[in-house]
Amino acid sequence: MSPPLILLASNSPRRRVLLSWTGWPFEVRPADIDETQAVEETPQDYVLRLAREKALAASEFETETSVILAADTVVVFEDEVLGKPESPEQAVEFLRRLRGRVHEVYTAIAVIDRRSGELLTDLCHSLVPMRAYRDDEIAAYVASGEPMDKAGAYGIQSATFHPVTDFKGCYASVMGLPLCHLVRTMAILGFEPPVDVPAVCQKNLNYVCPVYRAILEGEDEG
Repeated sequence: MSPPLILLASNSPRRRVLLSWTGWPFEVRPADIDETQAVEETPQDYVLRLAREKALAASEFETETSVILAADTVVVFEDEVLGKPESPEQAVEFLRRLRGRVHEVYTAIAVIDRRSGELLTDLCHSLVPMRAYRDDEIAAYVASGEPMDKAGAYGIQSATFHPVTDFKGCYASVMGLPLCHLVRTMAILGFEPPVDVPAVCQKNLNYVCPVYRAILEGEDEG
């Protein structure tokens, strides 16, 4: 089977980079949807719904792609979804709340096979321990502007802030796209990546992943 051309329904630069590591060709066409969380909607249901709705919205685009991929990520602390901060002050608030504590990150993917119209979803759940960073570190990080487009006001991959410590889950998922979940979902549709995705991911992230084998074997890890 020839490799699929993927339509990535996201404007996230991090997802573009991560998807490029799979070796699958892709084009980018962000899909705009209402991202308001419904009353009493759990974080898991919320993030899965957003991924599905983004994929379905992108399915209306006229493209030559054979697969549509959408994703969404939420940070959850004490049962509250922390989205992208609306102001620098809120970014500081989020980072102070998360400091020295463990929170949850859910990343959902939705994949549509345009040949059959089949829609598949997958969900990665990660526990993320934050280090006890100082107030002056928070101030410098927020002043850089980096937290403003990130759920929970941080990026796990930050080269200067290094907010996370002793992480043992899917690093790529916290960045926004769980690559091994994508590989196992694409395999259901009959698509295999042209490269060893776990090896490329770990090399590029300089991270020895303890969960990739379990994920590829279908276990609920992340």
